[in-house]
Amino acid sequence: MTFNAHSVTEKDDVASVVCDIAPGETVTMQRRSGTLALTAVTAIPAGHKIALRDFRAGESVIKYGEVIGAASEDISKGAHVHVHNLEGLRGRGDKR
Repeated sequence: MTFNAHSVTEKDDVASVVCDIAPGETVTMQRRSGTLALTAVTAIPAGHKIALRDFRAGESVIKYGEVIGAASEDISKGAHVHVHNLEGLRGRGDKR
């Protein structure tokens, strides 16, 4: 089996893809709890993040076991997660 995404912790709800992913492609990754497979709903460039669950706008996004930002819009499981739909929260002062 080929694994084309990875996360660092079991808490992560996004993972980085290691190659370009086309919509409709199956993305697989190995986690302690077993192999996770999901279908990409958008194109995702290598090195970018894929959503491992659905997010509502404003929900925290976890990677590396830590909150890395908040969804700036609703994000579907299998979608590309990047600056177009992820708002940074660190160092802003107005959000925590």
